[in-house]
Amino acid sequence: MAKLNIAPTKSNLLSMKEQLSISQNGYELLEQKREILVQELMHMVDKVKMLERDIDKVTARAYPAFKRMLMADGSDQVKRIAHDIHYEFEMHEKQVAIGGMSFASLDVKLPEKQLFYSMIGTYANTDAVIGEFFELLSLLTQMASIRTIVWRLAEEVKKTQRRVNALDKMVIPQTLETKTYIENVLEEKERENVFVLKALKKRNDSKAEE
Repeated sequence: MAKLNIAPTKSNLLSMKEQLSISQNGYELLEQKREILVQELMHMVDKVKMLERDIDKVTARAYPAFKRMLMADGSDQVKRIAHDIHYEFEMHEKQVAIGGMSFASLDVKLPEKQLFYSMIGTYANTDAVIGEFFELLSLLTQMASIRTIVWRLAEEVKKTQRRVNALDKMVIPQTLETKTYIENVLEEKERENVFVLKALKKRNDSKAEE
């Protein structure tokens, strides 16, 4: 790593020591932040996996039930029922605090289940199908919310990792090398000054003896 192109002076040495201390402290804090974010990310990924399992289970029940409904009610009746069903969903952005940071996420509020169709001409499996798909819709909205957080959290982990790498691989080594270079130059100058002073003292002592 090439050192910084600065003059080897005492003031610059103090500056390098201060910069090195700040960089090392920053590295430690960012590394702690990265570890916390990674832990939170893994926790959210586990939630996603659990939701995926729940979605698979409900899907495995919902679609076979829908096929049975088609066979029992007929496609025309199913279309009429579907046409009568209408729900209003409330969606808005919310802030979620994770690892001391705030992330934007989606919040979807599902309405209460209602009966939009007449009981006449329908079968019991109609209610079961609507219940299954309502549950599936609830799980999918939860998945959308969590996936939004996971995506933003993963981006923050990447950003923090880049900063950690920059400090670890570039800033700290370069600052340390510059500090060492200045110290070596100043020590060499100090030795030269001591040598010159000793030579002058020796010459002055010789003149005094004469």
